[in-house]
Amino acid sequence: MSGITRDDIRAAVGAGMLTEAQAASLVVLAEQRAGVRTHMSGLDEPFELFKGFNEIFIVVGLTILYLGYAGITGMTLLGTTQGYILGMVYALVGLGGVILLARYFTLTRRMVAPSIALAIMFGLLAAQFGFAFAAMMDLRTPGTLTMAAGFSALCLTGYYMLFRVPFTVALIALSVFVTCFGFATLGGSFPREARDIFLLSADGPFAVLTIVLGLIGLVIALGFDMSDPHRVTRRAASGFWLHVIAAPAIVNTVALTLFDARSFGALVTLVAFLALMALLAVVIDRRSFLVAGVGYVVALAITVVEGQAFFVILTLGAGLVLLGAQWEALRRRVMRALPGFPGKDRLPPYDLIQQESAS
Repeated sequence: MSGITRDDIRAAVGAGMLTEAQAASLVVLAEQRAGVRTHMSGLDEPFELFKGFNEIFIVVGLTILYLGYAGITGMTLLGTTQGYILGMVYALVGLGGVILLARYFTLTRRMVAPSIALAIMFGLLAAQFGFAFAAMMDLRTPGTLTMAAGFSALCLTGYYMLFRVPFTVALIALSVFVTCFGFATLGGSFPREARDIFLLSADGPFAVLTIVLGLIGLVIALGFDMSDPHRVTRRAASGFWLHVIAAPAIVNTVALTLFDARSFGALVTLVAFLALMALLAVVIDRRSFLVAGVGYVVALAITVVEGQAFFVILTLGAGLVLLGAQWEALRRRVMRALPGFPGKDRLPPYDLIQQESAS
């Protein structure tokens, strides 16, 4: 009898025989018994876009299939050219087709790239149903957008509960953002330009919404992380995609507001804020906060240092490469130096060898 692989355990989770928490504990126990974790230098942020070129081939086929269906039915991003009743019918048929395809490619074949593509198509079809329904209700543009995004968020949540595709979490977060912005525009407030979504000094509630939703997303992402600190199940990958959305929402809102002020005190505060975000990234072992803040470091270098900006950028690039190479060692030192705080023992392990000897 051959040994049980991670794919077998993931299949057991998909079949409902194990919970994801039980699966994570089982994998960690197996690796401890095999001595794997004793020799691990650290943990990485697991995320996959595809497993092989066959998956890319299937994604191309699915994309052509979706475009062909959209062409035959007259469906566009804003509904259908054949009336709202047919638009809703075509969208529902498309949603059913995506579910059938996902049962095969996601649950049976457990393919990554096709699962991501199908989740995107499901979200688009749900939004198209929302646009058609809004047309039937004779809603104006802000209400139409809100209806479409809200219906998409609702359907994608059900899709995630059914198929557990981690990338779906990012689509849900984006749909929630658009839904909340849509509700804000119903009161007659509109962002004059894209940066108003992140600029707290701009008119309207959009920047406040951005940072509040970003913080909510961060809390939920940390919940995913803490439920799977060893990052062996899809919960860790779901947390990754939510961090990808939450980090720019938080960092861009605060950093752009401070940078736009251009005063010495605001720039000093910006440096302190970016340092704090870098520390947070190391503590929770998620690099998305660092990536979101890099652009502001470059902008600061160009604004403040001027003639020496390229030297600062060169130094920054070298520092990021070094940080990526020595991430685990740096995180180990930082976590050892920090005092105990709630949830510290539920974050990704930072000293695996010490933990193994203690157990």
